[in-house]
Amino acid sequence: MLSRDEFVSRYGGVFEHSPFVAERAYDDGFVGDKLTVDRVHTALVAIFQAASPEERLGVLRAHPDLAGRLAIAGELTEDSKKEQAGAGLDRLSAAEHARFTELNTAYVEKFGFPFIIAVKGLNKDDILAAFEKRINNTRDEEFETATAQVERIALLRLEALLPTR
Repeated sequence: MLSRDEFVSRYGGVFEHSPFVAERAYDDGFVGDKLTVDRVHTALVAIFQAASPEERLGVLRAHPDLAGRLAIAGELTEDSKKEQAGAGLDRLSAAEHARFTELNTAYVEKFGFPFIIAVKGLNKDDILAAFEKRINNTRDEEFETATAQVERIALLRLEALLPTR
């Protein structure tokens, strides 16, 4: 069985810059000897969902803007960098980048956290369409959608780290 430090080191970044999720999952005994995607994801999601609204908002705010300033500066986490590159967000035209920047700014002003979407399997046009649709949501709708997307991102990240069964 992994020690707490080993577990947090491996899985503490699954929820972007939010190791408290992995720490609590370990401390609460949610994680046993057999680490699989399903088991670890279920444990981490249970902790995330049980977190206070402020803590969940903190997790949302820990996510970078899509094609935003951190991407330009090369300061994304390795996971975020791979995810955004896989969707082509590292190869936007000047006009596309301007549109993403405009939407990022409007979205954060409206909701108080960045637009979050699990980009695996999507391209820049899919993401832009979702962005333009979701910016019309209410804050409650978007908080719920964003937290579901964070949980999906966590699943995708775990699939790269662990066996499924």
